[in-house]
Amino acid sequence: MKEKLIVIVGPTAVGKTALGVKLATNYQGEVISGDSMQVYKGMDIGTAKVTKEEQKGIPHHLIDIKKPEDPFSVAEFQERCIPLISEINHKGKIPLLVGGTGLYVNAITKKYGFESMPTDEEYRQELEQLVKEVGPNELHKLLEKVDEKAAELIHPNNVRRVIRALEVTKATGMPFSQQQTEEDIESPYEVVMIGLTMDRIKLYDRINQRVNLMMDQGLLEEARKLYDSGLRSCQSVQAIGYKELFEYFDGHSTLEEAVETLKQNSRRYAKRQLTWFRNKTETTWFDVTDGLDEQNFHDICLFIEGKIPFISK
Repeated sequence: MKEKLIVIVGPTAVGKTALGVKLATNYQGEVISGDSMQVYKGMDIGTAKVTKEEQKGIPHHLIDIKKPEDPFSVAEFQERCIPLISEINHKGKIPLLVGGTGLYVNAITKKYGFESMPTDEEYRQELEQLVKEVGPNELHKLLEKVDEKAAELIHPNNVRRVIRALEVTKATGMPFSQQQTEEDIESPYEVVMIGLTMDRIKLYDRINQRVNLMMDQGLLEEARKLYDSGLRSCQSVQAIGYKELFEYFDGHSTLEEAVETLKQNSRRYAKRQLTWFRNKTETTWFDVTDGLDEQNFHDICLFIEGKIPFISK
């Protein structure tokens, strides 16, 4: 029998964290974070990291496992996550993978074979030098020329991913996006994919309100601490919520402009997340425009129990 796995996806600020905790409480589960930035210590406010109070005693994994200066890849995430899923299943509990980083989710549910993708160290170094000279946007334009679909799914600021896509495309002679599609094999898990969505205007309003709350909670001070530590080109500080404030610290924008850019980038990211999960996953969507009320929670539970009939509460 396949191991069980519940996956909760959706755009930023839609309510994935709260649902994960509620379902874990209902089904004796443990949560695995599927967020590429919540792995970093000291980056709590800007990543909307679940607090101890919000966890409500539910174990949460793959949070605070890296220093901000450390790299973290989807391959490492896969390497760490797969044993956790087995461990939680073997305890008789249900693992819940909760997060909005699409490639990380698919790396688990489709079990991408990253070790089989070829590398080209010399070309990678050439690209790393190029981005220093011309910037991430020009590098991203290079990807657009060879693989438009991959360019749509990979943000220009995700320099590591852009470089990897170019590297694999050059080494194989085949578009990176096409190779990912071909790896869309049957899931190794008895998996239930739940997506949360809501009215776009309300979602954007929630995102704007969340940014305001983050600023009230001390995001500026959190980002300043990272900035003062000398971090600049690290993967961690390229995250939305930090790079915009770094522009302010560098004197390239006012604080008001930086906060507005942060809201705009967060809204755009939410739109990209929805596009990814709708196009790249077999997700069943639940509308939570009016909040996660008892009725839609009941509907989600019925859906889970219909997919995994032997699940225990």
